[in-house]
Parts: sequence; structure tokens; C-alpha cells
Amino acid sequence: MQHHQRFLLPLFLFWATFAVAQPATSVLVTDLTRIKQVGGIQVSPNRQQALYTLTTIEPTPDQPLEYDYRTHIYLTNLQPGTDKALTRGAESARQAVWSPDGKQIAFVRTVKGKSQVFVMPLDGGEAYQLTTLAYGAGSPVFSPDGKRILFTTSVSFPEVMADTLLNPERRGPRWSLEKPGMAAADMLPKKDAPKANPDGSLAEIRAYLAKDVEDKKAKVITRLNFQGESTTEPVMSFAHLYVVEVREGAKPTPITRGFASYQAAAWLPDGQAILAVTDRDPAQHPDREVDNAIVAIAADGSGTLTPVLSEAGKSFSSPVPSPDGLKLAYLAGNSRGVGFPNLALADLSNMTVSNAKVIEFDRAAGNFVWANVPIGQAEAKPARGANKTATYLALYFTASADGGIPLFRLNTRTNTIDRLTTPESGVTNFDVSGGTIVFAKTEVADPSALYTASLDATTPKKLAAPNADWLAGKVLSYPKKAVYTNSKGQAVDYWIMKPAKFVAGKTYPLVLNMHGGPTAMWGPGEPSMWHELQYLCAQGYGVVYANPRGSGGYGQAFQRANYRDWGTGPAEDVLAAATAAAREPWVDTTRQVITGGSYAGYLTAWIVGHDNRFKAAFAQRGVYDLTTFMGEGNAWALVPNYFGYPWENGAKEVLDANSPYSFVQNIKTPLLIKHGENDLRTGIIQSEMMYKSLKVLGRPVEYVRMPGATHELSRTGNVRQRIDRMLRIYEFFERFVGENGAQVK
Repeated sequence: MQHHQRFLLPLFLFWATFAVAQPATSVLVTDLTRIKQVGGIQVSPNRQQALYTLTTIEPTPDQPLEYDYRTHIYLTNLQPGTDKALTRGAESARQAVWSPDGKQIAFVRTVKGKSQVFVMPLDGGEAYQLTTLAYGAGSPVFSPDGKRILFTTSVSFPEVMADTLLNPERRGPRWSLEKPGMAAADMLPKKDAPKANPDGSLAEIRAYLAKDVEDKKAKVITRLNFQGESTTEPVMSFAHLYVVEVREGAKPTPITRGFASYQAAAWLPDGQAILAVTDRDPAQHPDREVDNAIVAIAADGSGTLTPVLSEAGKSFSSPVPSPDGLKLAYLAGNSRGVGFPNLALADLSNMTVSNAKVIEFDRAAGNFVWANVPIGQAEAKPARGANKTATYLALYFTASADGGIPLFRLNTRTNTIDRLTTPESGVTNFDVSGGTIVFAKTEVADPSALYTASLDATTPKKLAAPNADWLAGKVLSYPKKAVYTNSKGQAVDYWIMKPAKFVAGKTYPLVLNMHGGPTAMWGPGEPSMWHELQYLCAQGYGVVYANPRGSGGYGQAFQRANYRDWGTGPAEDVLAAATAAAREPWVDTTRQVITGGSYAGYLTAWIVGHDNRFKAAFAQRGVYDLTTFMGEGNAWALVPNYFGYPWENGAKEVLDANSPYSFVQNIKTPLLIKHGENDLRTGIIQSEMMYKSLKVLGRPVEYVRMPGATHELSRTGNVRQRIDRMLRIYEFFERFVGENGAQVK
């Protein structure tokens, strides 16, 4: 970032001087710390204002090179330059929501390590802490009358056992605790528990062993899904719902009970009940029940629960009732297998659905917002004689599609869907009210900005551009889209980016950068890769990336096209993109490199085990042996979903044939392997098997372990480690294809 000395000049001359003096600069690795992300948009009930959050990266006081993430709440009057911060300071504030009368907001802030709900009057009064729950509180939502707030909290198994409100009868769960040779009654706490004694009776020995667990001397695991994101989790936790009156000192009342989780909660308009998602069969262990149901929960704390949508083999999620309570939008799909749930609508009356139907839309929809839209906008060709002032109920939503995250609108009268924004950008957050859409957008020119637009998203107006200052003068690379038809006859989108400071007649190295998932999707409107792609281009590299078969954003058939084929087919697609990019006259074909993370770490290792065109490769947090992955990673269900269990007939052969580790002896490309030490999504042994084997084989390999890092390192991890990752990509590639390292063999 540049700092300019002030001069005593007329204002217009000062700005003219500033503009001229602003040099063209490349995107720096430390520009990662300057990116500000807009989110949490909520339009006010009077439709004249909106809340939004701004997440920034700030230097950590007294810790050089370290940074903290901070999120604060802003208020805009829906005109450029009218935004102001409602919260400040070192402690973040998030999840802001309006009261129905627009006179106050609720939000969440961390207090003594636990999230709690605060309420802030907007007439100038001070915010006060509404909840002090020992378990914490988050995701606040005002009741329709504004007198109560619904919130969620996480409660561990022992806490549920001991809580007389969440477990009034002090009983264990209906499902088995799955401890071999022991009845459930023997595992539950007893009033007259024996004292711990390692030399005592069997009961006293069990008490001693239980004390070791309590004191963290041992972890006893009996559950199936015991791997969290950063550590093992032998003890289950449950998401419970509470309601609290909006007044200082009010005591929250739990409206859910027992050993189950309730998520995606939404008030019904009458305020008498709340919709939520939970396990379909409460008698099944939560780790084993894969079906989800939508239920209605009485808001009075009576514990009354009414099934709304429930079917064996199916999962229902994301319930959003219309403002009048007569329609329900939700997602419905198969509980197992490869694919995504479908957008669905139903009529809703007295907590009962009818006329349920799946909407024809072959993308993964989400982020539903209802709005009333004038007939002229709701329907492209209104019926002759129709009332032009009438409105129809519309459902706005976003979906990853064709390289971006467009905003869509469903007309519930005709069941037709219009795409309102293009795939060249990504709508990362939005709200709709009255005649206005307020949304956050990412695009190549700006990683995040706040806009408003009419209900058909035309004539957007920028309200806030928090990245404008540091972006000024930056030379950016704009991707060029192309399409390849693969051996399945499917169209594969890919994009080519020139070096940021491209000079005609000069040649440059080329990076094949690949996405993970395998159901992720990249493109100009995908926000997570903005900085990495621009940084690589700024360093003088061309970049090519593709959405191979199996990617999201292109429909069910495309997403399922890599079933039992994680390697050969997707490799064909990304290598075709690399081959096409290498034909560009500015590409030095002798200086090609490859990288990717997670599933793309897998694909990186697969490709260098089958193709020798690349001078260097960087495999990040990947999966390399699929059988081992089933035991090591918390994403283990990918194995049976795509390939079957290893003990099933023929599955082990397919798993081995699809594992990069099976071809480790063929890898001769210099390889850098990276993994977070606390990454339990893919598991660190995956990388260590690959590294150790390559060392035994005498191949050029280097291994970087990131202390404390999880699978989310590249997106939300420690900022210094995120910078380290980017620099290691660049530094390793420079050894082999840089102007000073191109002769390294």
C-alpha cells in the first residue's frame, strides 16, 4: 500500500496529482491481508436501510507478522457513502438481524470464549448482552412480533445428561452408545457413583478409568464419526434451540430436548412454531442416520414436535416459509450417493405440506429469500388484461453455475426461473425487500463490493467498495473462457489467464491450477481463488484452470460423471485445458507446472504419476490412498459414495486402481507436498505415505507440514501460514521454471 504526503493544493489539483502519481503495480502476496469481504446483508423492515458485515485482516498487536480476522457490522442508507460502523474494536461482531419494527438489532459477539447474543437499540442507546448461557448462543432470529429471539447453541453429551431442562427425565438416548459388552444403563452417570480406585472393585476401576477420560489422560472412542476438523471428538455435541424474551435479564427457554440436533431454524409467521432440520429417526445413532427431516417445533417450550417432511432414504433441508406462511421452499434429495439436493416447493398450512413438487432446475440452489414482485417483472409476458400493479410471490436464490454464482428468481405462479446476474461474477450474499435487492458481489475487477439493484437486478449501483483504495493502480489479469468436449461428450469449461504484465513477443511459464471437492467449481465469479490466481499472474505466470467432470455447477449428470473414476477421466479434462493453453504463442511449453489442493492434491499426484510434461508439481492436503483415506479422514464417506466399501466385491480393486499411491513408482516430477498437521478432513498420513515412498525411491520430493493448520488453511487459516503457502508455491516453481532456475534438473 502506498502512502502519499499531503500538499497544500486546491482539492481538485490534489486528486489530479494523486491519480497521475498512482503507478501501475502488481498484486502482492501481502495484498491477501488487504482484502475486505462483505457479507451478512439484511435489509431493514422499512426498506430504507441495510445492515452488512465487513470482514478484514488486521495486524495482531505486539506480534509481528501475525494477523487476526475481524468482522464488524455496518449500516447503510442504500446510497453511496452513507455507510457507518455500528461496532468497533478488537472483538468481532457478526450475525446481525433486524427487529420487525426496525428499532433495534441483535447480533453475536464472543464473551469469555463463548458466543453470546447482544441487542443494540438504533436510537443511540448502548448494546446490552441478552444471553449469558454457559453453552453459548448464536444465529439469533427475532420472532415475528419482535418480543422474542430464537437462537441456537451447542451442548455436549455429558452436558445434555446433566441438564434438567434439556433432559428432564435424566435418561440416556434412545439409540445405542455402541460400547461393546456394556448395556447403556451401565454407562450413564449414577447418583451414588463409586470412588475412583485403580485397586478396587470393578465399579471403582471403571470410575478410575472415567476419571482418566475426564482429566484428558485417555480418549475412549465408540462412535463412527469421531474425527472433527482439527482433533478427534469422542464426545458428541448437539445443536439445540432456545427462545428468550427481548429484555435484559430474561431467562432463555429451550424448545428442543434430548440427544438430537436441530438446525436451519426459521420462525413460522404466526410465531407459534419454528421449522428446523433434524435426524429422521431419533432411534438411530446420529452418526448412522443419514436421512434428514423437516419438523415444526412448538415455540412455547412444551417440546411438541410435528413432522413436516420425512421419508426413508431422503433428506430434506433448508426450510424457508414464505412471509404469509402459505408456501415452503426447501431442498430435497437422496441421502446417499453422488449428487446434490433439488429445489422444491410445497403449500403449507397448519404445519402440514401439500402439493410438494421438485422444481426443474439442474443446479445446487441455496440462500432462499422470498419477495413480492410486480407482475411485469415476475413474468416476462404477463397475461393480456392482467393487473399491472399486482404482485406475485417470487423466490430469490443463488447457485454455483458455469463458473460463477449467479442470482436467480423463481416465479411461484409459473414455476419458471430467471437468471438475473451472469456467471462472470459471484453473488456471495444478498437480501431482497420491497423493490430492492442488496447484494455483495465478487468479480475479477474487485473481490468484494456492496451493490443495490432493482428486483430484476438491472442497473446495479455500487454502495460500498471497501477494496477500492488498495486496488487502485493494480494490474489484473482477466481470464479468457474456452470449452473442450471430452470423451463422454460433455462440455468442459476452462479459463486461461495471461501474466498480469504481459508483453507481446515474450514467453512465460504456465501453471495448471485445479480445484478440489471433487464437486467444487471455479470461474471468474468464484471468490476463494481471487488472490491466488492474481498473485500467480502478477509473478509472471500464465494460469489455466478447468471444471472437469465431477465438478459442481453443471448439473447432476456432470457431477456424477466421475463415479468410480477420480483419476483418468478428470485428468483427461484438465490436461486437455493445459494442452490448449500451451498452444498460446506466449506460453513456454518447456516451463509448465501443476498444483491443486484437497481432491486436486489427489489429481496433482495422479497426473504426475501418469504424465511427464510438468517441470514441477505442488500437491496440497491431498488424498493419495483411498483405502487409507476411509479410515483417516472425516470426509471418509466419499469412498463408499463414489467407489463402495473396500470389503465389497470388486471395490478394493477399483480403489487401488484410482489411488495415486498405486503409481508412486512412476512419479519422477519434482514434487512438493503440503499438509496441515491438524487436518483431519483428508488426514496427514496420506501425505506422509507419499513423501516417504518417494524418498525411498530416491525421487525429488519435499514435504511441508503446517503446525496447527486444518484443511481450511488456504481459505480461513492462520494468515501468516496462508502467505507462507502462496510463497512456497511460487518459490518451488521458480526453482524449475523461473528465469534463474529454468536449468535445474
